[in-house]
Amino acid sequence: MAVKTLYISESDRKRLQSLLEQVGPEDLGSRRDLDVELRLGRIVTPAEMPPDIVTMNSRIRLTDLDSAEELVYTLVYPAEADYAAGKISVLAPVGTALLGERVGNEIVWDVPGGTRRLRIEELLYQPESSGDLDR
Repeated sequence: MAVKTLYISESDRKRLQSLLEQVGPEDLGSRRDLDVELRLGRIVTPAEMPPDIVTMNSRIRLTDLDSAEELVYTLVYPAEADYAAGKISVLAPVGTALLGERVGNEIVWDVPGGTRRLRIEELLYQPESSGDLDR
């Protein structure tokens, strides 16, 4: 199996590192997972970000591989999270799993009821490719 490269923009990395310094004890698992992503990710400038990579504030169309349900989420910082509006926190397990992934990739993570599997179908919006390099 080929090794996937996770991409993280310099600006996202700085903001997310700051966020990790503020995470409380209730989010220690999320902090650990996000910290691993930030350490393993390939850091690039916003202008160098490939247009098919999920970054912060990206709007993503996904398919649930078990139910065939189509989902649309926006990856946001915790203060902006609103599940009913499709805004998923980067500290949520699915948010952390999405960060840095490429269109076409499948993400798998454990949830209390078993395993969840999603495929990234399309980026409906990515700040970097839209010229919003400071978002």
